[in-house]
Amino acid sequence: MTYLLAGDIGGTKTLLRLDRTKLATDPTFIKSYHSQAYPNLAAIVTEFIAAAQTQLGTKIEIESACLGIAGAVVNGASYLPNLDWQINAEGLAAALGIPTLELINDFTAIGYGITQLQSADLHTLQTGQIRERAPIAIIGAGTGLGQGLLVHNGREYQVVATEGGHADFAARSIQEFDLVRYLCDRKQLDRISNERIISGSGIVAIYQFLRDTSNLSENSDIATVVQLWESQPETAVDPAGAISAMAIAKTDPLAQATMQMFVSAYGAEAGNLALRTLPYGGLFVAGGIAIKNIPLIADGTFLKEFNHKGRVSNLLTDIPVHVILNPQVGLLGAVAQAARLGVKL
Repeated sequence: MTYLLAGDIGGTKTLLRLDRTKLATDPTFIKSYHSQAYPNLAAIVTEFIAAAQTQLGTKIEIESACLGIAGAVVNGASYLPNLDWQINAEGLAAALGIPTLELINDFTAIGYGITQLQSADLHTLQTGQIRERAPIAIIGAGTGLGQGLLVHNGREYQVVATEGGHADFAARSIQEFDLVRYLCDRKQLDRISNERIISGSGIVAIYQFLRDTSNLSENSDIATVVQLWESQPETAVDPAGAISAMAIAKTDPLAQATMQMFVSAYGAEAGNLALRTLPYGGLFVAGGIAIKNIPLIADGTFLKEFNHKGRVSNLLTDIPVHVILNPQVGLLGAVAQAARLGVKL
């Protein structure tokens, strides 16, 4: 029996999924792997197919595959520096015996996945006035900051990849100018990109800035986590989760100020993306940070800064704004693309 194979390949976790038919709403078989425990992606996929055959009691033949990669994909190849993996679509397809296999950037996969989402997968911040076939924009903070666009070609939406997360950060206040100066000095940089601030590491950077420049006292529990991360950034637990948890619980003023500044910058950059693309099909906020911080994203700060665009603010109030609650949206996108590839065979 033939199947579609989809994957979400990250530096920490690899999630693979089999679907029996293009119309199936539930996966036939799905399994997660710890990426760093394997020498390469082919080893994981081989083990996955063997496990699927045992579970399903049938020989697995892959008709087509699409794998979302947490890294740039150039000419069908990608390098994952955190794993020291070189992945080549043609070589991987040959090694696994798959007729058609495509590698796409993980944010491109999210773009394809948006069209597969249900209402329960979304938390709406602004209802807006949706326009048929209008552009759709995506922004997502996580390890970095992804941005993308979907445009309608008359038949379907196509994903346009961007590197907007690496565009220059636009400071909007004296405090943000001071933050930029602080990061340039601390990190020996001559420019600050959006994802230096609007990302998981950006949360920590804002925390360090406020700790070192404000009169807010530091909670001893978070201080321990941050200091360990500062001394051992490659192995210590990222403090961003602890900072945001304290902010949501409203038990630490420094953490609350950090997340207020982070969410404000996040909303402002989402508004910048909306001005550049006028996505009346909707602007979607993706990524684990948004999912884990819904109380902070939805408290009004994000949307206030999204819409705060001076003389053209009225252009944004009609744009639907949603937070994606489904953490597997990228995997859904890879499934949809694998189905398209199967049709072309």
